[in-house]
Amino acid sequence: MRRLILASASPRRSQLLSEAGISFDVQISGVDESYDSFERPEEVAEGLSLRKARAVAALLQGEDALILAADTVVALSVEGAWRLLGKPAGAVEAEEMLSQLSGSKHAVITGVSVIDAATAAELTSSECTWVTMREITPLEVKGYVSSGEWEDKAGGYAIQESADAFVSSLEGGGFDNVVGLPIGLVRRLLGASGR
Repeated sequence: MRRLILASASPRRSQLLSEAGISFDVQISGVDESYDSFERPEEVAEGLSLRKARAVAALLQGEDALILAADTVVALSVEGAWRLLGKPAGAVEAEEMLSQLSGSKHAVITGVSVIDAATAAELTSSECTWVTMREITPLEVKGYVSSGEWEDKAGGYAIQESADAFVSSLEGGGFDNVVGLPIGLVRRLLGASGR
């Protein structure tokens, strides 16, 4: 079986792949995750996942390996325009994000890219899960932020930890997508890439 390289430092993505029985090695991409203007949140998620995959593929050029990368964004529609909530820079920003998401229905989009290091062939797609959150009280927001679970999480929350208590429903995509790696989509892209 061809070698698979996960271009991510995320322990959550590693755990999801392991639980799915997919063997892999890790090579962190270290790319800049900033983005310019966009029309659709999917553009950002797919563009960043492709940027990560390309960075690692460049290091392994010509090898018989597949590079898998992903990027998750949280998108909230505000007055007809999309606002992206990335990883909070600190506790104050995490509180602001959770307050914005309180009582909302927002999109969690994970872009997934697979690059064949031997041929440079690229596949990229994304999955969207609509997350409905109940109203979160200011006291709950402060309590959650003090837990530290928000750190390094898009939108400032981790559904796989205690933030699932804030979630009323998921629609369209899976729980694993909200965690950060839609395994069904990963399997389809790997299969199309010959693994």
